[in-house]
Amino acid sequence: SILHTSRSIIRNICEGLIVGYTIKMKIVFAHFPITVKVEGKKILIENFQGERAARTTKIVGNTKVIPKGEDVILTGEVWTDITQTAANIELKTKVKNKDHRVFLDGIYIYNKEKGMEK
Repeated sequence: SILHTSRSIIRNICEGLIVGYTIKMKIVFAHFPITVKVEGKKILIENFQGERAARTTKIVGNTKVIPKGEDVILTGEVWTDITQTAANIELKTKVKNKDHRVFLDGIYIYNKEKGMEK
């Protein structure tokens, strides 16, 4: 099993260097508009559920984060870095101590694909 895991990691690295990877995330909010900004190697998530303080999370590796209106686009060459950055964003916008069926605010992954978006 270690051999197959190593093979998959090497294959993903080669694929990433040739075509790259893209993950698209959707910003979902009911009342308070969420804004996403990139400052260096950090992502700022502002106005989440009307909070005054911005939530911050880090960008892993050489992942490029592009906020475009209601979408956040993550692109890069290393699959594990891109998916970890997406997971960091999702975890920072997780609603706690409330009913998850009612409070749907957050940033969610809706598309994963090979190839870099321009």
